[in-house]
Amino acid sequence: MGPARFGFHASHEQFPPSELLTLAQEAETAGFDCGMSSDHFRPWGAAQGHSGFAWSWLGAAMARTRIPFGVISAPGYRYHPAILAQGAATLTEMFPGRFWFALGSGQRLNEDITGLAWPEKAERNARLRECAEVVRALLSGETVTHHGRITVVDAKLYSRPETPPPLLGAAVTEATADAVGAWADGLLTVSAEPEQLRKVIEAFHRGGGRGKRLVVQVALNWAPTEEEALAGAYEQWRTNVLGGEVNWELRLPEHFDTATRLVRPEDMRESVWISSNLRWHAARLAELVALGFDEIQIHQVGRNQRAFIEAFGQGVLPSLRRGAA
Repeated sequence: MGPARFGFHASHEQFPPSELLTLAQEAETAGFDCGMSSDHFRPWGAAQGHSGFAWSWLGAAMARTRIPFGVISAPGYRYHPAILAQGAATLTEMFPGRFWFALGSGQRLNEDITGLAWPEKAERNARLRECAEVVRALLSGETVTHHGRITVVDAKLYSRPETPPPLLGAAVTEATADAVGAWADGLLTVSAEPEQLRKVIEAFHRGGGRGKRLVVQVALNWAPTEEEALAGAYEQWRTNVLGGEVNWELRLPEHFDTATRLVRPEDMRESVWISSNLRWHAARLAELVALGFDEIQIHQVGRNQRAFIEAFGQGVLPSLRRGAA
């Protein structure tokens, strides 16, 4: 797949889409190789306060830059899989070779606005697999009629790219990674300790994903001082420290604020890479390169986005590329 690429993660939960558009352009100028967009209907907590529509934003971001982008969406609830397939086909037709998208089993925070029942994880995984098959068939040019967990009647994409975009599967656990290995063109996961990530990759390979694309999203926070780095992570991202199924089950930003009211600033280090030391961040990112990730999407969780882009563009990305060389 070539040397690892380092991306700028655009967090729609935290910033207006107009500001994210400018930040994506600045990230490209600073040397980031690619980008990734979140896809939320609600923010995680009140301190974030935004939630632009990812698919509109992606068209603008890709027109304003030359770098590739990815996005993760959940089919079968807020989005019918045929609509996701149409959106992906349109972006790829306009920007060939510059778009990938991942499908995940979703979060209640975003998906239950339609009033559909929110099923248990096993059922969500089964619905994900069914939707992925529909999406792949549509992107291949088939006319699809399907009656199952989701319904599709005589759907066909009339504007398609010459080459369909890569369809990745999102997984955090080994069990889910194994399951998506059977249908996905690659794996999208999130940062964890190297040994745990190694297990997730191995599970993806066991499920059928050997030789396919590996993408990881990293939540980190850098600031000029340790105190600022910790405070910025706590202010913006403490709603995301909940583990297990809780993240996928709560309905509203207010619920996340309530559930994390006892989280202390020092607790943030368990789920976010926090340091004022650029060399420390570079060393942690190098560990991901060593694990074999093709694409590392960096999410600076603090609000100091421009300072982060400048600091990483000058002090982190060049050293990572020298190390890879």
